[in-house]
Amino acid sequence: MVGRAPEDSKMNYQHIENLLIRFRGQAVMIKTVSGGVYEGSISDVTNDYVSLKPKNEGDDPKLVIVLLHSIESVSPQIN
Repeated sequence: MVGRAPEDSKMNYQHIENLLIRFRGQAVMIKTVSGGVYEGSISDVTNDYVSLKPKNEGDDPKLVIVLLHSIESVSPQIN
């Protein structure tokens, strides 16, 4: 069909979402396709994004939001 991508080219983000849910509350390092590296503990996972609490950021509570489609790799870290 014209205008439709083949089934093989579709990304299925359910797999990365399930992996991140499995690591919820644990420390991870996430690398993105743009070259960004984010480290912290997973606080929330949705079908669109993951939010991380950066480690050792002082008293300033902040979250880092990473979109699932930009994730290249996820590495669990030792707490």
